[in-house]
Order: sequence, then C-alpha cells, then structure tokens
Amino acid sequence: MFTADAIIDTVQTGKKQFVKTFVTNETVAEAMINFVDAQAEYTKKAFKVGSDTASVLMSESVKAAQNMGKIDYSKFGEGIMKAYTAQGKK
Repeated sequence: MFTADAIIDTVQTGKKQFVKTFVTNETVAEAMINFVDAQAEYTKKAFKVGSDTASVLMSESVKAAQNMGKIDYSKFGEGIMKAYTAQGKK
C-alpha cells in the first residue's frame, strides 16, 4: 500500500536531483533545494490535515446516519400533527 509521504518524497527527490544535475551555481542550487524541502514539508502537512478532516467528516456522517435510525417516527409524526392542528386553531 502506498503512503502520501512516500509519493511526496519521491517527487521532491526527483526535483532535488534535477537541481543538482542542471543548476551549476552552488548558491542558487542550495536556495532551490531549500525551496523544494519547504514544499515537501507544506505538502505533507496539507495532505495530513485534509486526510484527518475527511476522516472526521466520514465518522460524523456515519454517526448522524445511525442516529437517524434511532428516531421514533410515530412520536415525531404525532408532534407534527399537534403543531399543525394548533396552528390551524389560531
């Protein structure tokens, strides 16, 4: 099974190798490598937050669906009818 971190690291390692191969100025190469490292850190954090958010949303959706099954619809219907008849009498 793949992990997002492994994919991110693979892409960023490719970028670093490109910089090391084609950028001859040491100062520029170092700045570009630092930028690639910053990209990797940001991307990993963004993916983790997105993944955690999706997990929480799915968990809460399942809880909400389970709670919908616990509603006593006959009592709910009686309450609606009482409110409707009370509204009509006013």
